[in-house]
Amino acid sequence: MSLQRRKLKLAIVGCGFLGRIVAEAWKNGLLPEYELVACLSRNPESARSLADSYKCKACADLGELLELAPDYVVEAASPGAVKEIAEAVLSAGANLVLLSIGALADASFLARIEACARANGRRVHLASGAIGGFDVLRTAALMSAIEASITTEKGPNSLRNTAVFSEDLLDASDKREVFSGNARDAIALFPTKVNVAVATALATAGADATRVSINSVAGFKGDDHRIEVRGEEVHVVVDIYSRTSAIAGWSVVALLQNLVSPIAF
Repeated sequence: MSLQRRKLKLAIVGCGFLGRIVAEAWKNGLLPEYELVACLSRNPESARSLADSYKCKACADLGELLELAPDYVVEAASPGAVKEIAEAVLSAGANLVLLSIGALADASFLARIEACARANGRRVHLASGAIGGFDVLRTAALMSAIEASITTEKGPNSLRNTAVFSEDLLDASDKREVFSGNARDAIALFPTKVNVAVATALATAGADATRVSINSVAGFKGDDHRIEVRGEEVHVVVDIYSRTSAIAGWSVVALLQNLVSPIAF
């Protein structure tokens, strides 16, 4: 006779649009192996709202959340939040699921959390966010020396409040390249907008060697990311268009399902 497996405790840091997608998926039965126990946000009202909707605990701080001994903590907040919580989460014995992968462009921070995860027998899982194909990207990188790049098209409104935005982008008749550089420079200039570039870099050639081009297209809705990896024996192209950022939240749901599935992708 098999014993019934206990449900894994799940906590969410970041109670906005993406965090709510994960909570809603749990509520709708898509994550039956998990129990949503807690949430945390810089905005206490957001945390209380999510907690009320999904019957979990709104925590005042990270310490209160970790007292509930979650098995997995989902980060759906910001690269800054990742740096604030990662080592504490891992040291407390929880695994960490990251959406704000841009935090890992900081090489010293990446080394610290890798060492922390090893020391505590925990893992940091990188959600695919708005892109994908990590399996084939990593495979290509193992086969030979590679060249890696990611080209992104965005509507100009999504670039507001960044150093590259100008009003003339709104009416431009042609595509305008507003950034060209490597992934490390890209995340420094766009802390919350190019997590995909850092994810690509980690899976392929590294933050300094992965080329990034960001283009503004007037009237464009959503994001289009084209990843290209060239090696001696393989040429990989991954091109993903998403109209909204919802794909990032759903990528966390897919990852959590995969972690407990007897058939893993």
